[in-house]
Amino acid sequence: MKKVVALLFVAGALSIVSCGPSAEEKAKMEAEAKAKIDSLFNAASKATEVTDTAKAAAPATEEKK
Repeated sequence: MKKVVALLFVAGALSIVSCGPSAEEKAKMEAEAKAKIDSLFNAASKATEVTDTAKAAAPATEEKK
């Protein structure tokens, strides 16, 4: 009985492992992730540029004594 249970356990474990994504699916997921990261990086760069531009355009304020 132990051998049967062990055999079924091994067969079940192998079937679960074999259901992973294929190489094409992994490449597609990596490409999508890279595109999202690039998009976020570009948005952050533009926000920094806008902030820098706003700081440069703001008039200098004098401190009151």
